[in-house]
Amino acid sequence: METVQPSEAAGQIEKNSSRPKWGRIVIWVVVLALLVIVGFTLLRNQRGPVQIGQAVPDFTLTTFSGEKVALQDLKGKVVVINFWASWCLPCEQEAADLEQAWRDYQPGGEVVFLGVNWSDTDKKALAYLERFGITYKNEPDLGTRISQAFRITGVPETYIVDQNGNLVDFKKGPFLSLADIKGRIEPLLAADKGSG
Repeated sequence: METVQPSEAAGQIEKNSSRPKWGRIVIWVVVLALLVIVGFTLLRNQRGPVQIGQAVPDFTLTTFSGEKVALQDLKGKVVVINFWASWCLPCEQEAADLEQAWRDYQPGGEVVFLGVNWSDTDKKALAYLERFGITYKNEPDLGTRISQAFRITGVPETYIVDQNGNLVDFKKGPFLSLADIKGRIEPLLAADKGSG
């Protein structure tokens, strides 16, 4: 039987105890690195896929009447995308102004309004559209796929896309007047006429 001197035993313990410390440090560094990566990914995703000045990814809406509308088919026009719900009181504040803006721009054909009904039932959404006399295209956001693409945080939210398909304006909360809506659209029409 081999005997181990006390000084050798202390050295063995010291060597063995230093290994787990380094192992723990490496594990913590890996865990922290993963947390940083996850944090940056979540932060990027919360900002949404599109920032002001960036191209809006194409999507296709199917209106309550069954008509399909693809965003790519609307290039050359200003597109106003409004997320709303029948149970949303602030949505009611802007409903008449959005409809009036649509009626004012409709004859020129340069501006398209799209309503996206969020987290609602078809019956209540259709009753809302009828109550406010809304005639521009509206669609239910089945599976919330459109609202997730825009990363909306509530309703109403409105996104304005320019003639080139780029996001140029964003409004969280209701428009407070018809002038506010038109004030965001008119500069885009004037810029297009000035360049054409």
